[in-house]
Amino acid sequence: VKATSTIHSVVIQDEYKEVAADAVPAAVKSTIEKSFPNTKLEKAYKNEKNEYKLEIANGDKKYTIFTDASGTIIKK
Repeated sequence: VKATSTIHSVVIQDEYKEVAADAVPAAVKSTIEKSFPNTKLEKAYKNEKNEYKLEIANGDKKYTIFTDASGTIIKK
């Protein structure tokens, strides 16, 4: 049973839907600006837990980071 529920929770966590940059909370944008200076938010995604998957870029370097709604970076 545990293995099944673990697999299930992973699937749920990965269900991010794309959202407009305007829909990203200010706290999340602030975290990006402080933690990743000189980057640009390219795409933002949100899941049912209000966690954000953010695709940011600095020139030709691209990064994907995950945060919660308060801007705390989540280790994925």
